[in-house]
Order: sequence, then structure tokens, then C-alpha cells
Amino acid sequence: MTARIATPEEFIERWRTPPNLLIGSSLAHAEYTFPPAVDVLDVLRRDEEVRFTVLGDEDWSVRMERTAAFRTAPIEEVTAWTFRLVHFNLSRFYDGVLSGFQEQVMIPWRTKLSSWGFTWQRCAPLLFLSTNGASSTYHNDNSHGLVRQVEGTKIFHSYRHPDRHLTAEAAVVGETTAEQPPPHDLAERQSVCMGPGGMLWSHALTPHWVTTESPLAMSVTISHGGLCHRGRFAERELKLRAYWDEHPEELWKLDLRNVRY
Repeated sequence: MTARIATPEEFIERWRTPPNLLIGSSLAHAEYTFPPAVDVLDVLRRDEEVRFTVLGDEDWSVRMERTAAFRTAPIEEVTAWTFRLVHFNLSRFYDGVLSGFQEQVMIPWRTKLSSWGFTWQRCAPLLFLSTNGASSTYHNDNSHGLVRQVEGTKIFHSYRHPDRHLTAEAAVVGETTAEQPPPHDLAERQSVCMGPGGMLWSHALTPHWVTTESPLAMSVTISHGGLCHRGRFAERELKLRAYWDEHPEELWKLDLRNVRY
């Protein structure tokens, strides 16, 4: 990939078009220190809004047993299983395990965006936890994501030229989601290995998938729906908005995020 985006001017120039961008720590620095991933997992897995999928090569009955026990089994057992987990509503934990996150991460980031001339319809964080060997689905999101790797290692896979693999029109109507990416030339792939502190800008409506390369990994994505800079939307998002103009009955029917993980 090219060098990290380090200044607001660079970000404003390049945020609208793929491929994905590495983000320097100086652009989106936050003072917040996360609790250990295992502690966050132990809290989030018990919450009624959490989403998780137990994976692995074990017999389906084993995976079903682990799914049933996921919320209550000893945490040492759970972290030995292959799984992926996401929570879409971190505000539920701002008075607990994620105390200070709103004040030290979200408010400063929204303030920066506003000072740079951006507006948005949704700017909210999502948290992902997974174990070695787990992969997300192959999907696209209707929103831009500022991905921050917190603990462990993940590889964020996308394409150097997303239009060759999925047009914005096809992404808008949901032709992307699958467990695995379709066959493709590896030379076309853009794979970014992200360790703790790594940040990446994932463009709206571009196909991607994420693999976990460490025993336990945690990342947070700030999701930006309807992001606009001084009246200009991203190129691919214009297709989404055109679709909503033609199908007003579908506008806001679904939230601005992928509903499968």
C-alpha cells in the first residue's frame, strides 16, 4: 500500500475513492486505553445484543454445543474455540468496561471531522473480537469505516480495484455477502496486516473480508453513514443515494451497516 495518510489535507483529497487507505496515528490519535480483549469479551458475550458465530472444523454438533454454552462457559474455554463476534451498540458499555470511550475517542473524532468540513448521518463504533483461524464473511458495508486494531493481529483483505470485482450498483442491492470471497487473481488483492495501533480507512460499498492471525484479536471500527465533505459524497455512495431516490420505500429500512458478520 501507499504511505499512511497523515494530514487532514491528504485525507480530504483521498477519502472519496478506493482503494483502502492506511491511516497514520497522528490523524486519528486517541488517548483511550482499552481493557484487555479477554475482559471485553467476557462482558460482551453476555449482552443480549451481541452477535457471534462459532466456527471451526469440528463436527456440527460440537459447534452447536459451544454456541449454546458461549455466554456462560469458562472464558478460558471460550478463547480456545474458533469464533467471531461483533457488537453494534457500544454505548451499552460506556458506564462499564468501555468507560471513557465516548469522551476520549468518539467526541474527539467527530470534532475533527466537523472541523475538516465533514457532515454525516451516522457516526458510531462497532467492536469485533475473534480467535485464530476465524474469518468474517465476504461482504460490503453501506458506510465508511475507520478500522483500528486494538489487540492481536488481523489481515484486512479487499481489492486494489474494487469495481473490477463488484460494481457499486451490485453492492447496493446486496450481491456480495457470502462466507468466502469468490475466486480471484491474488495480484488484484489488497491485504493489509494490522497489528495493535494499526488503522485503515475502508471505503463504503467495497467488498472485503477479515482473517484473524493471533490467538485473540480485537478491533474497533467507527462506521460513517452518509459521510459528506462540503456537499460531496464518495463516488460509490452516490450510487446508494441514487438507488434510494428510485426506491424511497427502502430508505432507512436497514441500518447503514452490514447485517451479517
